[in-house]
Amino acid sequence: MASPAPRRARRRARAAPLAGAWARSAEDWWWDRLAPSGSGYHLLQSDSMLLVLPGPGPARPRAQRRAARRPQRQLPPGHRAPAAKPKARFRPELAPAPAPEQGPDAGWGDRIPLEILVKIFGLLVAADGPMPFLSRAARVCRRWQEAASQPALWHTVTLSPPLTGRPAKGEVKAEKKLLASLEWLMPNRFSQLQRLTLIHWKSQVHPVLKLVGESCPRLTFLKLSDCHGVTADTLVMLAKACHQLHSLDLQHSMVESTAVVSFLVEAGSRMRKLWLTYSSHTTAILSALLGSCCPQLQVLEVSTGINRNSTPLQLPVEALQKGCPQLQVLRLLNLMWLPKPPGRGVAPGPGFPSLEELCLASSTCNFVSNEVLGRLLHGSPNLRLLDLRGCARITPAGLRDLPCRELEQLHLGLYGMSDRLTLAKEGSPLLTQKWYHTLRELDLSGQGFSEKDLEQALAAFSGTPGGSHPVLCSLNLRGTRVTPSTVSSVISSCLGLVYLNLESCRCLPRGLKRAYRGLKEVQWCLEQLLTSPSPN
Repeated sequence: MASPAPRRARRRARAAPLAGAWARSAEDWWWDRLAPSGSGYHLLQSDSMLLVLPGPGPARPRAQRRAARRPQRQLPPGHRAPAAKPKARFRPELAPAPAPEQGPDAGWGDRIPLEILVKIFGLLVAADGPMPFLSRAARVCRRWQEAASQPALWHTVTLSPPLTGRPAKGEVKAEKKLLASLEWLMPNRFSQLQRLTLIHWKSQVHPVLKLVGESCPRLTFLKLSDCHGVTADTLVMLAKACHQLHSLDLQHSMVESTAVVSFLVEAGSRMRKLWLTYSSHTTAILSALLGSCCPQLQVLEVSTGINRNSTPLQLPVEALQKGCPQLQVLRLLNLMWLPKPPGRGVAPGPGFPSLEELCLASSTCNFVSNEVLGRLLHGSPNLRLLDLRGCARITPAGLRDLPCRELEQLHLGLYGMSDRLTLAKEGSPLLTQKWYHTLRELDLSGQGFSEKDLEQALAAFSGTPGGSHPVLCSLNLRGTRVTPSTVSSVISSCLGLVYLNLESCRCLPRGLKRAYRGLKEVQWCLEQLLTSPSPN
């Protein structure tokens, strides 16, 4: 029984590889193939990539690293490892291995210059915001932490405590926990903060804004959404501390009118943009605007909240034109408002000479007529966007008399209108003949224009002078009486049309009454219209 053991030992000795074979593993073979010695290239390896770089690189102790990673072979219990034989006689003479590096091998992230790394982080921050990317990147290595801590990357921040789903006690606890982190973040990261948004803060708004006033002198924009407990002292303190603050968004927040008025009195001379939610306190804020406390105001938006206020807002149009002469954007969204009568013998207001956007869209009954529209826009030749969705009293004749000649977006859609008998049946050619050369978006959904009237209106886009193509790229004809021939003509003429809404168009064949998005879908609609049989 003693004879088989030596035979097995001899077989193992013959099959045993040379000692240098471990140094020539598959990994080392590929390493030499990609960057052979003397080629002038070296490799940098990380967890997810392998870089081939020119120039002499750090020496790689391959055999030593491979041997260090190889686990020790476990033997079953009761067996002893055979005595190691001297292998010096089998080892070929190799060149002496270079001395290993001192310390861990630096990855590619450590070799990128700090300025380049900050620019890369800046692109990611511009796309997705600083959180949570910067906080995670700071944990990678010291170089990434140094780049992520640059205050220039923290210019736009949104802060919202986690929604615990618990009563008010749980919300207060979550806000205090986040506030404790902000006490360190504000002075160390937010020194160059420009835009700040606070969402769902119920009890700790004042401490947060106090930290902002102490650490963020470059703040220009502040948005408070669904925030409570904002007092006049808080806003006035912020206005005095942040001298560059010129934009304030208070939509859907519980803010007293006295607090807003006090803020406008302190910072009104530099205010550029203001967003408000209509409530019973809005009248006091508008009165401050009418008193010329914000002469440089450029954007004013007033919208309704979730709980609609049934009391109409009386807006003195002429007084607003005098108080905000630099207004460029005026939005009264889903708001029931009445223009204050000008009175007998009163001269027309100065108008809004810089106005570029007017939005009076509403889903309820409103009192916007041709006369009101004329009072608003009689001095606005630079208007680019006009949104009158839901304004059923506006007629094409009233729009034709407007002084603007370069209108690019016109929205006249009527949604949810049950009484179509009072709608205008003709006049749409007056719109397209005036603005066919500049219109990029046209919305006529729900209008009661006849088939012939729509055909004449849309024919203006096919007869452009000078052979130039129209710039129309969005057309909404939902619920109109447009015919297949008219749709085919406008698609063939407007080569840049990327949105076409034909839902609920009774004159079109079945299967084509839908919205088309993109050039391919619009061209497919054209092919179907040209190949479908004409209705009898």
